[in-house]
Amino acid sequence: MTCGACHHGGRDIIKRREECHLHSVLQDSYRRGYRVAPFKAQNMSLNAAVTPSGAEIGRAQAVQAEACGIEPNEHMNPVLLKPTAFNASQVVLQGQVYGTKTTESYFREQRQAIWARVEESYHLLERNFDVIVIEGAGSPVEINLKEHDIANMRVAEMADADVILVADIDRGGVFASVIGTLALLTPTERARVKGIIVNKFRGDASLFIQGVRMLEEAAGVPVLGVVPYVPDIGIDEEDSLGLEGERYRPGDRVHDDVLHLGVIQVPHISNFNDFDPLYRAPGVSIRFCQRPQDAADCQAVILPGTKNTIDDLRWLRERGFFEAIWHAFANGAAVVGICGGYQMLGVEVEDPLGVESQQSWSPGLHLLPVRTVMASNKATYQAAGRTTLYSSLPVSGYEIHMGETTPLVGVQPFARIARRNEDILRDDGAVWHEGRVIGTYLHGVFDNDGFREAWLKSIRLRFGLDQRVTGETNYRERRWHAICHFADVVRAHIDTSTICAWIRHGTASNG
Repeated sequence: MTCGACHHGGRDIIKRREECHLHSVLQDSYRRGYRVAPFKAQNMSLNAAVTPSGAEIGRAQAVQAEACGIEPNEHMNPVLLKPTAFNASQVVLQGQVYGTKTTESYFREQRQAIWARVEESYHLLERNFDVIVIEGAGSPVEINLKEHDIANMRVAEMADADVILVADIDRGGVFASVIGTLALLTPTERARVKGIIVNKFRGDASLFIQGVRMLEEAAGVPVLGVVPYVPDIGIDEEDSLGLEGERYRPGDRVHDDVLHLGVIQVPHISNFNDFDPLYRAPGVSIRFCQRPQDAADCQAVILPGTKNTIDDLRWLRERGFFEAIWHAFANGAAVVGICGGYQMLGVEVEDPLGVESQQSWSPGLHLLPVRTVMASNKATYQAAGRTTLYSSLPVSGYEIHMGETTPLVGVQPFARIARRNEDILRDDGAVWHEGRVIGTYLHGVFDNDGFREAWLKSIRLRFGLDQRVTGETNYRERRWHAICHFADVVRAHIDTSTICAWIRHGTASNG
């Protein structure tokens, strides 16, 4: 059970932790002519994005900004927690690294310095938008942790916002979840809850009509809608829980003309949404590999981003992935590393300052002649340029990394890029073995249709597969259509007139 609120000096709405209605509520308000912004005080996720100014925020908030038709900024997600190890997270505060904190040290600091920045970010948004849709995190009634909670009812109180509870019926226990949450709220908090939405209903919703009545009687507030389960809505996942969804289930690996791709699912995997475009590509079967044998028949192996490169390299060695990746390469497979995956492909990774790991050094996979040294400063930039492969194709994306990677010999860069708001060109990444091994710091590189299709075609050519298979002509446009479609689904199943009345009341009373 999770909660949220929406407000512009007045009141309103909503939250669901994974695959939430938030995208659709934001999009609906945007369509109605309001200036709308998302706000999530604290997010814990390794899926991140970079704003135009170079600030880092949760990937979910960047997509929510896209649904609003605006560019994201650091005030939409003032606190981002990125787990680095057991009981420790890197804290990103208003888009910049604040430090790596244990749970205990973070709790000590958040009630003063960190909360002050949350308030500051909210009030900056409040001054510039008509409607702010506030998303909570986890449960609003984790009573043993409630004094440390800066994402749920404390934010609603600060914003003087109404609250809607959103219950995931697909997980079961929806009545206990809603009624138990309401029972554990204080009377003041309980008074803020104005409605309930039941999410992810499978089957015939008419069979739940009596359930709606019973839920309203027990809760004392209206059920504003029952939203159907939408398989693979096509919007970026918030965090690693999304890897369990239908989108990432392995495809057909039997047909002779299917290209088999494997993404190594390292323990600290980050920004796995980088590979969503490959799941949409026709003639491609892609899977997240948790065992070395999962990569045995792959014609391309991808090493994703990670929040702890050295520890994940150790995990790869101990579980036999080094041998599996070398074997795949020896059999002709292409190998790609993105961000931390790029660092892993090199000769070695050093962390002399303990930025990510308690280990100061690790050997890499030796598939690229580069070495990486972790630095205390984080690079966060949007960037664009052209590849050195496939007739100099345009590419764009964003960088989020702590390390500096240096070529050891005359290695060819993957691309020549310019970071946003800079005029100079820089080398990005590295290419080896005539393009069979690619490393890059650009997240989102597979969103670029031309590069993605050229890379897939080169692998098909090497393995003698059908060259006539082509994919999306505009993946980013497809994602926008997915946002709009989900907004239409949610609008058709919730009481939008009541929600809009709350919004009008809030904006009018503060107008």
